Amino acid sequence: MSKVKKAIIPAAGLGTRFLPATKAMAKEMLPIVDKPTIQFIVEEARASGIEDILIVTGKAKRPIEDHFDSNLELEMNLKEKGKTDLLQMVEETTGLNLHFIRQSHPLGLGHAVLQAKSFVGNEPFVVMLGDDLMSDDIPLTKQLINNYDSIHASTIAVMEVPEEDVSKYGIINPGEEVQKDLYNVKNFVEKPSQKDAPSNLAIIGRYLLTPEIFEVLEKQKPGAGGEIQLTDAIDTLNKTQRVFAHKFTGIRYDVGDKFGYMKTSIEYGLEHPQIKDDLKDLIIELGAKLSKEDEKKAKKEVKKDK
Repeated sequence: MSKVKKAIIPAAGLGTRFLPATKAMAKEMLPIVDKPTIQFIVEEARASGIEDILIVTGKAKRPIEDHFDSNLELEMNLKEKGKTDLLQMVEETTGLNLHFIRQSHPLGLGHAVLQAKSFVGNEPFVVMLGDDLMSDDIPLTKQLINNYDSIHASTIAVMEVPEEDVSKYGIINPGEEVQKDLYNVKNFVEKPSQKDAPSNLAIIGRYLLTPEIFEVLEKQKPGAGGEIQLTDAIDTLNKTQRVFAHKFTGIRYDVGDKFGYMKTSIEYGLEHPQIKDDLKDLIIELGAKLSKEDEKKAKKEVKKDK
């Protein structure tokens, strides 16, 4: 049985939720304090034992390639000035076995994954979405790989979400729990209404798939939003071979929208050695300021009532 050594990172989206910042800048290069979001994904892949990574890009995504390439002028400058800490940080983004392919037309996540068919070949692989940053003692991708080593089947990462949010996600209809937090899935539903959702277990952006998914994607018709949906293809695959769902119990940071991005930046900043103390002081200061403003508003309301 083949080992899981390849990963696909789709990064061809237009990033419309972050306009105008993403008009000429890749959304995946937006920094969480000082590190681009896509670097978190690449680091998770590397920590999980992945050896080859294919990043599927689109227009205005060239900065992603440049970020993971060598910058000899910068490296020499840092070395000459004795800035070894910064030099080490820069060198950590190079020397990786990265590959890039262009998705000319954004026809959906399923279509993006299909671009990797020749890269993957006849091996199992993982798909890692850049909008979801995961934190746990064992990287989520490694958790999926560990499951594959024992069950030898496609495994999708899921997480419980509030019932009012199920329409934002692909949702699983969980079958038997074959072992702790691992379900033999009955079927998958892409963005169901709250009343039609079979559970509140949502797909969260990490997939371990067998290569048979490509045969399905080649025949897959457009689904929700007129796009080739990966969830629909996985549901079709589930009819011919077992597909499991692994419930993630760590921390998920959603950087796919403005509030999630800001929340992630603050939480990461509170752990960052260079700014954590100043950031804590600022939060305390802002909290006190907001409390005073709320107190003033409350007093005005009381006066109005009188």
